[in-house]
Amino acid sequence: MAVTQQLVRVPEPRLAGCRRSVEELHRLCSFELAPRADHLDLDWAPAPLLRACELVGVRSEYLAALRRALEGDTEVNPAYRHYPGSIWGHPVSALEGPAVLRVAGTLRGLVPDTVLASLPIDGWEALGQGTGVMDPRGYVARHFAALLDFYDEAARRRLAVVMWWD
Repeated sequence: MAVTQQLVRVPEPRLAGCRRSVEELHRLCSFELAPRADHLDLDWAPAPLLRACELVGVRSEYLAALRRALEGDTEVNPAYRHYPGSIWGHPVSALEGPAVLRVAGTLRGLVPDTVLASLPIDGWEALGQGTGVMDPRGYVARHFAALLDFYDEAARRRLAVVMWWD
């Protein structure tokens, strides 16, 4: 089974419940507590997204916002690392609602088409290595757009974002 990055938009009270209860967090990470429309499967795209931005030299504030969007700020519930079936090496992390607003606002200034158009050919080859992706340009473009849309919606609805590898 492949391990891919998952994100979910949740109301602040739901996040607070997951911070208090590993069982609640497990239900969230088992796709039971949020509508399917609030989930985003980023597959293996986080590393290529970051690498593409690094290769074209995007401004540091955009790169920092992208990292926060993919890694979060805080671990939701450290006790979950020891829960049966959790992935110990990849803790569940989150961005609180106010952080989501800041991250989404910054990411709005990052234009995926501009970033991707600036990437040299050897950069595209580097992004495709090790991922098994035949079309790295399309893969990165799709996931870039999906991530930005996901955060725009989370910010619009004033939701927190929880992320984990599953």
